[in-house]
Amino acid sequence: MKWDEISVRTSHEAMDLVAGVLSDLGAAGVVIEDPALVNEYIHSGLWDYTDIPEQEDTAVVTVQAYLPKDEGLTEKIAGLRSELAALKARGVSIEPGTVTEREIADEDWAENWKQYFHTVKMGERLVIQPSWEDYAPAAEEVVLRLDPGAAFGTGTHPTTAMCLRLLEGLVRPDMTVFDVGTGSGVLAIAAKKLGAGAVTAVDYDVTALKVAEENIAQNGLTGAIAVGQSDLWQNVPGRADLVIANIIADIILRLFDGLNGHLADGGRLLASGIIAGRAAEVIEGAARHGFKVLERRDEKEWVALVLGREGEA
Repeated sequence: MKWDEISVRTSHEAMDLVAGVLSDLGAAGVVIEDPALVNEYIHSGLWDYTDIPEQEDTAVVTVQAYLPKDEGLTEKIAGLRSELAALKARGVSIEPGTVTEREIADEDWAENWKQYFHTVKMGERLVIQPSWEDYAPAAEEVVLRLDPGAAFGTGTHPTTAMCLRLLEGLVRPDMTVFDVGTGSGVLAIAAKKLGAGAVTAVDYDVTALKVAEENIAQNGLTGAIAVGQSDLWQNVPGRADLVIANIIADIILRLFDGLNGHLADGGRLLASGIIAGRAAEVIEGAARHGFKVLERRDEKEWVALVLGREGEA
């Protein structure tokens, strides 16, 4: 079979949204080439990048997808361009937003990336392990079994990695957790494995929910984490001790509107996916709704915030 490799050059802020669009179009696989992340792994030694030079331009991310080269391809490319225009119209920075195509031969994508993805310890306790590797955890370690898939990440991107490290200090036994915009479900899985009680994972994207359900099952947590489709708070009943929102600044700002009604007294919001240049805007938005920053983490050009209500300890 012949395939078309579709490449979209875009911003860090828009990369997950663009990847979601491509997945919705029926992509057989989506790859995010983040030069900033490449540099991080070059220096960390976690991946075998010894033959790849350090990247100089880290501002632009390339999102690649693979679509069958058939009679429906032209319509799908038109749909992609229409969705990109819609994102831009909603105020999402997608620049440069260029789309290119390249015909490629069929090959076994599933085997190609296995040589690069290995077991990695993300914090003091949390470890991410792909299914094809064996790992003997130490007594205090908590293992998340995740494979690269679709467009929804495995925890190694800075936005998710910061959340995982912060969750180690935020999760308390039997607490209620909402993961809003769950994506791969990795943060909901981590919260549950760290000892949380009721965990609810929601996302607007049905493709993300499918990936999340697969990852939850792979970790033996089917039925232990409630999964559902929701546009932010639309289908999220009750209040949580901890709300996780690893999304983008624009969506986090919308999230504040209903946060008071969904966060228990003394609760915390863990917000990530925030480009550094928009952190001040998010912090100001939080303050307008009566929330203050309790902790801030910065990694590369990304920011993660732990927020609580003004006047609460």
